[in-house]
Amino acid sequence: MLDQTLSIILAGGAGSRLHPLTVERAKPAVPFGGKYRIIDFTLTNCLHSGLRRILVLTQYKSHSLQKHLRDGWSIFNPELSEFITPVPPQMRTGDSWYAGTADAILQNLYLLERSNARYVLILAGDHIYRMDYAALLNFHRDRGAKLTIACMKVPLAEAGAFGILAMDEAQRIRSFQEKPDNPRPLADDPQHALASMGIYVFDMALLCRALRVDHNLAGSHHDFGKDIIPKLIEQQQRVYGYPFGGKTGRVTPDGYWRDVGTLDSYYATNMDLLSPLPPMNLYQPDWSIRTYHGQHPPARMVPGPSGQDGQLINSLLCGGSIISGGTVRHSILSSQVRVDENAMVEDSILFEGVHVGAGARLHRCIVDKHVNVPPGEQIGMHRDRDTVRFTVSEGGITVVPKGYRFLSGPA
Repeated sequence: MLDQTLSIILAGGAGSRLHPLTVERAKPAVPFGGKYRIIDFTLTNCLHSGLRRILVLTQYKSHSLQKHLRDGWSIFNPELSEFITPVPPQMRTGDSWYAGTADAILQNLYLLERSNARYVLILAGDHIYRMDYAALLNFHRDRGAKLTIACMKVPLAEAGAFGILAMDEAQRIRSFQEKPDNPRPLADDPQHALASMGIYVFDMALLCRALRVDHNLAGSHHDFGKDIIPKLIEQQQRVYGYPFGGKTGRVTPDGYWRDVGTLDSYYATNMDLLSPLPPMNLYQPDWSIRTYHGQHPPARMVPGPSGQDGQLINSLLCGGSIISGGTVRHSILSSQVRVDENAMVEDSILFEGVHVGAGARLHRCIVDKHVNVPPGEQIGMHRDRDTVRFTVSEGGITVVPKGYRFLSGPA
């Protein structure tokens, strides 16, 4: 079945709620966990699931993403019909960019039809989770489904941000509401609702037919959740729900899935990796997350100029980074970061090439690539001052944009 499946990763979103991290990069290309990019989790799931034909639909500021795919994911053999191919908008159905999730695939319908695939697996490139897609595909085949939607329980208070579905005892979906104001709770669990994860398995023939019909409908949003899925359910197509987080598949079940669509959710998901027992285990040897590895020397800690030793407390430290007499506590440091003597980095995420000068203080910050924080500078300590210079999230996370230049010394 795997060799009859074409995988499509939707990776063209603007990621405006992650601004300024998405000023110069697509959301799936935003760094995560020190050494990864967000899209690595979806691609890794494909890799371990045995899926070898993957289209990545790109659009918004895609150079960084395409470079990452080239450098870290040029691993398949085209002579064996294996590929990971980025596909930007090609204006085959008009003169517009991708105008919705369904429209993005419609514009590349010719790639689907000439693939000779029987099934299409549609994925998002901006979620953090581990999942064996092979088990999902087997579920779809065994039930004779035309469309299968991966789903999971979410708290009722958060359900309005998702597509909410209701299943019968045979796991057939009987209703679907896209981001409802009053989500329907589960019958046996009134505090939770059943939410779509934005992961779909379609029979190829049904998908192509549904996309063509939707393309000609006036007033359609050309979106799976708003248009395609509700109509297929109304037509009594065989639409099933696949519960995520069970013991099916080869990956150790943890039920962890996060949409990192906002600065606060992105920060919290990174911080989850620092828990004593992380809710998602990156150290599982048979489901390791693949990424591009730069040629960096080992990370190290050295005394500062006055001989003061550095401290590293419950943090992730990537290759090429140096703590020179500074202190790093409950933080994530990407490659080639330097923390100088008497500097304090706490509850923060530092991207590649950040240099924290002597005596500086960083608290609850995200600092993008190649920022030199001057000696004695304070970030995340005085919100009023930070809001003038930087983006501060609703949850109080201060974000310093890529390449920011400090024009004056510390306050």
